[in-house]
Amino acid sequence: MAKDRVSRLPVIVLVAGLGLAVGLVLLGADLAARPVAAPPLGQPGTADAPRDVTVILRDYRFDPTPLYLYRGETIRLTVINAGMVEHELVLGDAAAQSAWAQADAAATPGAPFATAPPASAPAGTGGLRVVLLSGASTSLLYEVAGAGDVLLLCNLPGHQERGMIGQVVLRSR
Repeated sequence: MAKDRVSRLPVIVLVAGLGLAVGLVLLGADLAARPVAAPPLGQPGTADAPRDVTVILRDYRFDPTPLYLYRGETIRLTVINAGMVEHELVLGDAAAQSAWAQADAAATPGAPFATAPPASAPAGTGGLRVVLLSGASTSLLYEVAGAGDVLLLCNLPGHQERGMIGQVVLRSR
């Protein structure tokens, strides 16, 4: 009587596949844990030759983050809202952020489906504020502060709580 032989090939393939999958997951975790090197920035922008910088507003995050800027440089900032809802980009120190957060909160209607009036901060607030509807974009010139901190936030109510906080890394010239 001939013995039926059971092939071990499916078991070997399964074990090898699982080993490969575990190895790829561990490699991905190792790569994700490594710090990301700063991108090459090139020369700081000037009033005559601004450096091009693009920021994409996504639903509740900024891309890129961190945003690398030189202190005192002039940039041509292109802002694109690739999210599904209106978003805001405010570049400025803590005082500018606070002024726009208060203005946005005051302009937010209390009733559902009410139309919000435009928000406005006191004159001299400083910084830069851009508000864009979904799918909109704009480009403008901005002179980065020469001293102090520059924060990147969306102060529309509820957006920071959902993660719309960017980082800015300021480099010296």
